[in-house]
Amino acid sequence: MARKLLQVEFEGAHGDTLSGRLDLPGDTDPRACALFAHCFTCSKDIWAATHISTALADLGFAVLRFDFTGLGHSEGEFASTNFSSNVADLVAAAGYMRSTFGAPQVLIGHSLGGAAVLAAAEHVPEAAAVVTLAAPADFTNLRNRLASLVPEIEAKGEAWVTIGERSFPIRRQFIEDLDRYRMIEKIAALDRALLIFHSPRDEVVDIDNARRIFEAAAQPKSFISLVDADHLLTQREDSEFVAAMIAAWAGRFLG
Repeated sequence: MARKLLQVEFEGAHGDTLSGRLDLPGDTDPRACALFAHCFTCSKDIWAATHISTALADLGFAVLRFDFTGLGHSEGEFASTNFSSNVADLVAAAGYMRSTFGAPQVLIGHSLGGAAVLAAAEHVPEAAAVVTLAAPADFTNLRNRLASLVPEIEAKGEAWVTIGERSFPIRRQFIEDLDRYRMIEKIAALDRALLIFHSPRDEVVDIDNARRIFEAAAQPKSFISLVDADHLLTQREDSEFVAAMIAAWAGRFLG
């Protein structure tokens, strides 16, 4: 199926202009709209976001992926953002879709973006289904990783964390914001259909996180093991498999 790609911009939760891409089926009306949240410090153009969105467009979905505030081509200062601002940006993106192409019926999140869609779902009433990819069940691992930066943050006001090949400034408010969230409680109260993808090979977010999310969530819920995938889903066939499974599964809940 042919598809279209639109470059879009909309206002984020705190007034910054956010940059997005909307993948559309080219020769038919979308069967549903979806919103994709990328991983921590990533962008809308990372492999997983790009390949899953385009594959879903080929299967008839309209998918918006966007850069969170301070990342990619979006405006704003990353050091001033936190998990709460990511959730708020997601809600703003859903509002943009609602007023233009149609509200998202499916929320998809990768890694920390998976935690963000779990937290944002209660603010997107049209979303009947939520999908997580390699998502953490809580922020213990990230919090522990950032703990070593606390002395420098207290001394200088911020510290730099290296993720992959890029470095980003982190301030105390980011860590304090993580401590506010009780993700297991959020998951238990989700009240949406939930599909969990995770790889037993994931070396960034251990697969035990998928077990904890699954056990906390109410029905209907499903789990699919991405047997040979890495955390970032760098192999295109893994992303295409994920898209095919989302399309088949979500169809049961979209009416």
